[in-house]
Amino acid sequence: MTTENPATRSQRRIPDLGRHPAQASAISDGDVLAVHTRGLTKRYGPRTVVENLDIDIPAGVVAGLVGPNGAGKTTTLRMLLGLVRPSAGGGTVLGAPLTSPAQYLGRVGALIESPAFYPNLSGTRNLMVQATLGGLNPARIPALLERVDLAGRAQDLYRTYSLGMKQRLAIAAALLGEPALLILDEPTNGLDPAGIRDMRGLVRSLADDGPTVVISSHLLSEVQQACDWLVMIKDGRSVFQGSTAQLLASGGDELVLGCQHPADLPRLSDLLTRRGLHWARDGSRLRVSLLQLQAELEQAGGLSDQIAEINKAAMAEDLILIELTTTHASLEDQYETLMAADAR
Repeated sequence: MTTENPATRSQRRIPDLGRHPAQASAISDGDVLAVHTRGLTKRYGPRTVVENLDIDIPAGVVAGLVGPNGAGKTTTLRMLLGLVRPSAGGGTVLGAPLTSPAQYLGRVGALIESPAFYPNLSGTRNLMVQATLGGLNPARIPALLERVDLAGRAQDLYRTYSLGMKQRLAIAAALLGEPALLILDEPTNGLDPAGIRDMRGLVRSLADDGPTVVISSHLLSEVQQACDWLVMIKDGRSVFQGSTAQLLASGGDELVLGCQHPADLPRLSDLLTRRGLHWARDGSRLRVSLLQLQAELEQAGGLSDQIAEINKAAMAEDLILIELTTTHASLEDQYETLMAADAR
């Protein structure tokens, strides 16, 4: 399976939000948007599944649509694909209005829920059927099978494929039309760890070939590794959208300090207070937000220098530190924080 060169991935333009990352994103007028919605709403009778949803997804990113089960992820994707008509609101996909899906669907590839193929046809023959039905060029099929790592099983019957192979064949079918936007609904659902790893590598590498990729998922660890843009929704409403890097940098990274003798913790806390640092006690350890230290980088010369100074100050007061480490917030940590804040 082809994986992405990190140097190449870092060259993809990610918009600078210019705001605190826990807030809704503000994208500059010069950014090209693959998906743009305002007030997007879907009701089924008295039940509102998607409510007043605003989305801005820049072109060229791997975007994750994240939320708990029942949050409205699949319904949102169905509205973007013209499979479900919005009850209110609107927007654009690839610059064309949601009210006219025929204007953009020819440039969109999608995998929504379980792929549908003929079990007694080979992978190649199934793609031939898809190409014929869609009026697409079948000459691309061998290259696409190679692209999704199925060239060696191209002539095998679909019913002999593993779940991961079936998902990769579905992605090959979605790529038949050389889409500018690729939408994948839970592409790792049901896969084993090896299949998830392969799918993650495939998704990340696909964006380097040109299309914007939007995936929905509840596997936050995979989203963190695969996506550079996030849209988090809960109960059909947006609770965050913006770059993954800025969300992870918005807080939660901490300096953890532990003394050899727990009885020395009050003296250590006094030392931190004198240095103007706010701390929180966690059992026999103290935690300090790295954001406090990062705010003083210009004066201190660097984060590592500041940590070293704290260590020296502790030694000068005969405080023996047996723990002086940094911890980094995960996407799951930030997700839980945002969901809890939204509940309040």
